[in-house]
Amino acid sequence: MEPPPPQSPRDEHPRTHSHSSTSIPTTGTCCKCGGATTHAPPSQSPTSWPDLSSPPAYRPIRAPALNLPPNNTQAIILTPVPQSQEVSTITPPFHFQIPSKKITSPDDIRKFHDSPTSKNFLGFIVALSESIRGRKISDPCHESATVSNIVSIIENLSLWVDQIPPVQQSSRYGNISYRTWHERLTENAESFMLQFLPEDLKPSTIEIVPYFTDSFGNSSRIDYGTGHETNFAAWLYCLARMGIIKEEDYQAVVARVFVKYLDLMRKLQLVYCLEPAGSHGVWGLDDYHFLPFIFGSSQLIDHKYMKPKSIHNEDILDNFSSEYMYLSCIGFIKKVKKGPFAEHSPLLDDISAVPNWKKVNSGMLKMYKAEVLEKVPIMQHFLFGWLIKWE
Repeated sequence: MEPPPPQSPRDEHPRTHSHSSTSIPTTGTCCKCGGATTHAPPSQSPTSWPDLSSPPAYRPIRAPALNLPPNNTQAIILTPVPQSQEVSTITPPFHFQIPSKKITSPDDIRKFHDSPTSKNFLGFIVALSESIRGRKISDPCHESATVSNIVSIIENLSLWVDQIPPVQQSSRYGNISYRTWHERLTENAESFMLQFLPEDLKPSTIEIVPYFTDSFGNSSRIDYGTGHETNFAAWLYCLARMGIIKEEDYQAVVARVFVKYLDLMRKLQLVYCLEPAGSHGVWGLDDYHFLPFIFGSSQLIDHKYMKPKSIHNEDILDNFSSEYMYLSCIGFIKKVKKGPFAEHSPLLDDISAVPNWKKVNSGMLKMYKAEVLEKVPIMQHFLFGWLIKWE
């Protein structure tokens, strides 16, 4: 019998083993002491250890179970800041048509973003952002009859929420009463448009109504996200293309129309518990919105006292949320989400370390282009017609 291997220093006393007869052939090695044994070694599994995948990386128990952050941050930083553009208005003859979906792949996204339509649409959003720069929501601004009419329509939609209360149900998200509200919206959308459209542009309802009805969420899934918000921006862009909204209206479009829209959407989210559509979870900017962060950061550019880090000051949030959209968004998030802000909103927490609002605003615009307008899951639902052309 072969002698056992040398014992480790930790073995103070040699271990004895019962497999010592020379007449019995040794067939294996003891797994405890390393001595010979008559027991056959365990049969090899079909897949040997080197062929198996390596064990998962160790994570301490105290680490939060979060999704990993997106890894395209550097690419977003290196892209140029989108610039404002004057909206190209339409001229007769008009060829309004029912819009349809065109985007199904990343190649379609690239085709769209290389087109003049895409650049003009994004330029319109930048122009809206610039119109509110350094201004409070309550600041006086030019309010046309069209703007007042749109505000009145949104207020009407808000009243319907009060008239259609949520039903008692077991599921946490997606109260089915929302479908009743959305059905009423769809039935009345065309008549709403006809309230402010001039006679020669009334045929445009076949094209602009779908953008409008898709601006408030999806009735079958009972969800809402940045794609629906983008539809509202697209509806406003269509009105600008038709000359119904003019450049002098832009400040009021943000401070009056969009603020009312944001209030309505928060009401719908809370009352009917709308599911976040396509949310990035903890690593997203917000479960539902993006544009108020663009417009809100523009409002605060060159503000004397409020810096990006001011979002952590509860007194500032309490006193100025009604005047600044960015602070309003932060306040709303803190109200509906539990736990430390850095844990449930790490991206917004990181952004609060940026030195000034101008950098925040330019970063938001680049991020909106990359994370919303260049994402197939969002843009596959976007509509194209004659006002927003597929080129």
